[in-house]
Amino acid sequence: MSTLQVREIEVRYGDLIGVSRVSLEVPAGAVVALIGANGSGKSTTLRAIIGLATPSAGTIEWDGQRIDGLSADAVIRRGLTLAPEGWRLFAQQSVEANLRLGATVLPSRARAAELLTRVYDLFPRLRERRAQIAGTLSGGERQMLAVGRALMSDPRLLMLDEPSLGLAPVVVERLYDTIAQLARDGLTLLLAEQSVGQALEVATYGYVLQTGKTIIEGTPQDLLADAAVQKAYLGV
Repeated sequence: MSTLQVREIEVRYGDLIGVSRVSLEVPAGAVVALIGANGSGKSTTLRAIIGLATPSAGTIEWDGQRIDGLSADAVIRRGLTLAPEGWRLFAQQSVEANLRLGATVLPSRARAAELLTRVYDLFPRLRERRAQIAGTLSGGERQMLAVGRALMSDPRLLMLDEPSLGLAPVVVERLYDTIAQLARDGLTLLLAEQSVGQALEVATYGYVLQTGKTIIEGTPQDLLADAAVQKAYLGV
């Protein structure tokens, strides 16, 4: 059973520190929420895990082996993937072309057809829009496509970066229904969100980041009851 362990990582951008002393663990089958305000280091942490940013300190382990320093392609081939914010798509390509690009890391292309059917079953709207150019989709459809493209790599761990950002509440509700379905199907999830209430509804454990550091961790119940979390994120 695969476990992700991030220990005391630091990521620098020149003289700027993106994250400092971030630690978290994602056991197999868990749904872990990474919570924090804009600029707290959530996206940088996910980029370091997937291989798009190189930690200057600390370690990242998957299946008991270090993956910090590997390329994103190498990390994805080990069973991790990242669904970025829905605007980071191949905007001039069709919906189906975007999805099929997510399957390029598979050892056998024969699996791609099965995965494509699964994505279309999860997101019927994408099936309807399969020939449409991605850049003409609505915000909600783009986010569905970002998640669908990530699922095309057949991951064991799916990371989601701000899936609710900029979306209408009804679209967010539908998207989180799908995230909950993926969790019930046994997929391990790491979810970076500003929308604390939504994230903690589906999470089994959570970490709060502030100015690039892990400051609080606990079960959803613990975090919702924490006075600092209530004040900073729930308006209590």
